[in-house]
Amino acid sequence: MRTIVLLACLAATASAQGRQGDYVAKNFRFTTGETLPEIKIHYTTVGTPRQDARGVTRNAVMILHGTGGTGRGTFLGRGWAGELYGPGQALDTTKFFIVLPDNLGHGESSKPSDGLKAKFPKYTYDDMVKLQYQLLTEGLGVNHMRLVMGTSMGCMHSWAWLYTYPDFMDGSVPLACAPTPIVGRNRMIRTAIMDALRNDPHYANGDYTGPLEGMKAAQGFLWVMGAAPLNNHRQAPTRPVADSMMRATVARGTASTDPNNMIWYFDASRDYDPSKFLDQIKAPLLHINSADDFVNPPELGNVAPYVAKLKHAKFVLIPISEQTRGHGTHSLPAVWGNHFREFLNGLPER
Repeated sequence: MRTIVLLACLAATASAQGRQGDYVAKNFRFTTGETLPEIKIHYTTVGTPRQDARGVTRNAVMILHGTGGTGRGTFLGRGWAGELYGPGQALDTTKFFIVLPDNLGHGESSKPSDGLKAKFPKYTYDDMVKLQYQLLTEGLGVNHMRLVMGTSMGCMHSWAWLYTYPDFMDGSVPLACAPTPIVGRNRMIRTAIMDALRNDPHYANGDYTGPLEGMKAAQGFLWVMGAAPLNNHRQAPTRPVADSMMRATVARGTASTDPNNMIWYFDASRDYDPSKFLDQIKAPLLHINSADDFVNPPELGNVAPYVAKLKHAKFVLIPISEQTRGHGTHSLPAVWGNHFREFLNGLPER
């Protein structure tokens, strides 16, 4: 029986590669006052939207990726889709309509490297959420969400959704962030990443023509953000292995990352602060962090007190174990899936 279930889940994962498309917003105005005549958001959908007798979409779920990621790259792999999208699983794609955007500045959506370079508008998380909303309502005809959830940056977007469009969703599941401003060590690392690129002698105010040496330092700082000491110690038990793994990680990131894109998507968090808007939040909420998250460590106490101020909200802190992966635990539903299923099964329609 176990083999049959596993094969069914794998088959569902393989077939759930989804439909891709682009939505183009016209005359998009950014929070900075900058405008573009057209801006594109790429997306993947899995499943079919369904409406009730009143024409309200009831089964749509939007899942939002982290900084530097993409919708397909993060949420169609076996570790995520194989745990959530199969028959009888929490987000069974025969029942749910899954929307996976490449968010502004990422993947196949509009970004600085498309041609504008440093002239690309300096977008914020509010701009990214606004474009997600236009994708859903104008591009896909979705007028209500069953759930908005996301990892890391997508976690923060989920919080922004809660107060920006408080009546648009039944519930939200932010994974691996805090509903407070990005300050302290979190902001320091982001600043180090951006400075490593901007201060490179070949950055040329964003008009660079080749690789930047500063990208190596930026990728090193990025790796630190996701570090999980217990897992890292197990992966790299000797000095040569540790050196080799670190250098390979930096090399991969350096080869695949555009400096302007990286600066823009890290700086987009500069005015994030849901704590100012808690009184506007109406939808039920399940917030999940892991205790070994380097950038969102539990000792800061910047999640539970804010979640406690909300009705129908719960905070789950996953204890450190051999299964957790620091910040990256956000992408392991095998670790937190039971909490998620319980929340989703008890979620009323709004």
